[in-house]
Amino acid sequence: MKIIAVIPARFEATRFPGKLMEMLGNKTVISTTYENVVATKLFDEVFVATDSQIILKEIEKNGGKAVFTKKHETGSDRIAEAVKNIDCDIVVNVQGDEPFLNKKPLQELISVFKSDKNKEISLASLKTKMFDVKEISNSNNVKVITDKDGFALYFSRSVIPYPREMSKKTEYFKHIGVYAFRKDALLKFTKLAMKPLEISEKIECIRYLEYGMKIKMVETDFVGVGIDVPEDLEKARALLLKKS
Repeated sequence: MKIIAVIPARFEATRFPGKLMEMLGNKTVISTTYENVVATKLFDEVFVATDSQIILKEIEKNGGKAVFTKKHETGSDRIAEAVKNIDCDIVVNVQGDEPFLNKKPLQELISVFKSDKNKEISLASLKTKMFDVKEISNSNNVKVITDKDGFALYFSRSVIPYPREMSKKTEYFKHIGVYAFRKDALLKFTKLAMKPLEISEKIECIRYLEYGMKIKMVETDFVGVGIDVPEDLEKARALLLKKS
């Protein structure tokens, strides 16, 4: 299989405009993410897909690969435009605001497709356990519930499952926005209209579920910092200091 990684990146993020060009140590957030993905050596090709000349120039001036795309509603639509004419089997979408993503969870995502002999899985993504009540109730953290085989049943910004009966056995999982697609499923996705659940939650992978496509969730102990709001950037900077 030919496997590529694409990092969708837009400058005008709704909750934190310009976040990808903020400094994290001596590099921007987007450059840090790009270099970390390249360093895994898991991919035949890695590039950034962006509608921003600022981000395009940032990647290219540091020797990276980037392509310019139209403006899109979702990162998946942006990636689909970027890979439409590229010969590949699996496309891994790494969010530009996940600068600490490492090799292990990416390997685990790729392995889903290597063992999917009947090609039943359209998409694979990551989840990690949450224990802190504030994290669980935070609407910026997308929660996911799965069936017994690890296939996603639903994603929500609300607390799912709802703790009607307080039980220590109840587990909560945060969805980490890293996806691995079959290329044909990704191209199909872009032709499907948004339906009510996706519009309500503003979570694009719900579209796959609404159209009956299978999403395999891979549990990981990866702990990063997805930078959605300015407070997350401070957390990322603190984590970088710990690592250094």
